Amino acid sequence: MIQNHEIDYKIYGEELQFVEIELDPNETAIAEAGAFMMMDDGIEMQTIFGDGSQEQTGGFFGKLVKAGTRLLVGESLFITAFTNTSQGKKKISFASPYTGKIVLFDLKELGGKVIAQKDAFLCAAKGVSISIEFQRKLGTGLFGGEGFIMEKLEGDGLAFAHAGGYVLERDLLPGEILKVDTGCVVAYTADVDFDIEMVKGIKNFMFGGEGLFYATLKGPGKVWLQSLPISRLAGRILQYGGSINRKEEGSLLGGIGNLLDGRE
Repeated sequence: MIQNHEIDYKIYGEELQFVEIELDPNETAIAEAGAFMMMDDGIEMQTIFGDGSQEQTGGFFGKLVKAGTRLLVGESLFITAFTNTSQGKKKISFASPYTGKIVLFDLKELGGKVIAQKDAFLCAAKGVSISIEFQRKLGTGLFGGEGFIMEKLEGDGLAFAHAGGYVLERDLLPGEILKVDTGCVVAYTADVDFDIEMVKGIKNFMFGGEGLFYATLKGPGKVWLQSLPISRLAGRILQYGGSINRKEEGSLLGGIGNLLDGRE
């Protein structure tokens, strides 16, 4: 088993953040394809199959299977490893892909495992494993907002994920239950019980505008919640974009509607 590399880091910015990682000689950081921002001279980049948690052994088929699981959680077939091949300390930075916050997971302090939403992974110390986590409950998989498959981060090193808007970190006591919009769940530790519950009341069901289900997170454990899921942001952009017009577009009704919306 490969030990996770011990990396130093600093997070910059407020809403559009990036994380700067300091690598000692021969230390390696791994990152999702497309997350790279900048690096010092003396760092070498290598694109590899799989998650970078172990040496690429086991033949082509084993590598392909390991890499293929990453597609199921919305990540690329490839991951990029950045190694400091010089004699001194070097720095490399990775940027969040949309407005929000970068979340740090110290896996050693979190029981060695965190379950996160798909496509959340940004970068980590070499040795951290990024794979898939299947939802055991049928209802959670069908209606939980993230489907049957989520992202599993394992190891004893540092890992970084990105989330939308403001990120709330909360510790749940044994038996404590928190009800959350399904899209607002960023991650939770392995001891948290994640389930879904149907919205009660016919008026809430039909006119509440909050969806038919919400997630229930039962402690003990730690959870991370985001105030602005990327799906919600994308939906609003489409709603007010030029590709979605009123049926009465060009008519008096359409003009009045646009004035009321603030689109005129």
